[in-house]
Amino acid sequence: MISKNINDLTMKENLDEWENFIEKIKQKILTSQVKEELQKIKKEFLGKGGTISQIFNQTVNLSDQKEKKEKIKLINEWKSKLLTIAGKKEQELNEKELNQQLLTEKIDITLEGKKLPSAYLHPLTQLTQKIYGFFLRLGYQIIESPEIEIEENNFTKLNMPPSHPARDMQDTFYLNNNLLLRTHTTNAQSRVLSENPNTELKFISAGKVYRRDDDDATHTHQFTQVDCFVVGKDISFSHLKGTLILLVKELFSEQQIIRLRPSYFPFTEPSVEVDAACVQCQKKGCEICKKTGWVEIAGAGLIHPQVLQNCGFDTKTYSGFAFAFGLERLLMIKYGIENIRNFYLNTKQRFRAR
Repeated sequence: MISKNINDLTMKENLDEWENFIEKIKQKILTSQVKEELQKIKKEFLGKGGTISQIFNQTVNLSDQKEKKEKIKLINEWKSKLLTIAGKKEQELNEKELNQQLLTEKIDITLEGKKLPSAYLHPLTQLTQKIYGFFLRLGYQIIESPEIEIEENNFTKLNMPPSHPARDMQDTFYLNNNLLLRTHTTNAQSRVLSENPNTELKFISAGKVYRRDDDDATHTHQFTQVDCFVVGKDISFSHLKGTLILLVKELFSEQQIIRLRPSYFPFTEPSVEVDAACVQCQKKGCEICKKTGWVEIAGAGLIHPQVLQNCGFDTKTYSGFAFAFGLERLLMIKYGIENIRNFYLNTKQRFRAR
């Protein structure tokens, strides 16, 4: 045993024997293979009742103060050195143990996993991207507008006076007396026109709008709307009609036809409802078109002169057209989707596949 001659070592004046003793402890630490073995060595030689502590306790009893002082100093230095070596060895053994654990718990990533079905963009996103692509080719710019809007941009500038029914709290989500959730994406129109008076403009905007509707198969309090408007010199109804014809052919087919019915909107004059021939029955009559052969897809018209004036335009020089439509309605018509809530609940496998 390394510690069998404690008394001899304590009393020896030959420092070589001391150093040989410390070196043996050092080698014992360095050659330990596992943490348990290292802990046992530390306890035996460096612990509170270990060999070094016993040597220290015997040394303090030396009568020669000078010798005692020198040996105590040496003992403390050696103990500190051995503790440092033991600490590094313990860290080495910890890393070794961790590496072994990682090897035994290694996951073979080459194993075949579960095959998951490919994901698709939501139908509303796909349609929005298709519409944006179409209008970008025609030279339009895409713009976004806030969903929380003030009355002036959502109603007043769009020629909707305080007495208009749409401004009633029964039809609109108000946050306070002036802030509300926009009821249409046409708020983008009032913002852009006001910021660019007497300028030729071609813009399209899409996003969520909110109305106080009772949710059912064809109505929801939130839906997606696209708003398109053009302002310039000598813009006429022919420009509007030509744009609408191009759009429905892009969204449905080259054979798709539309019809325009007179209507009323406060922000357009004249105003029309845009109907498309039913794609499900080819104008023969079905439940989707309510046996008429036609389905309403958009509201449109020439921008009301009062709207242009409210936004700073000279109506003697500038005119424009605008139209808006709901994306959910277009998709329901095109694919025969029965319930508008499927766009948000997304629980039917048949709808997801479609």
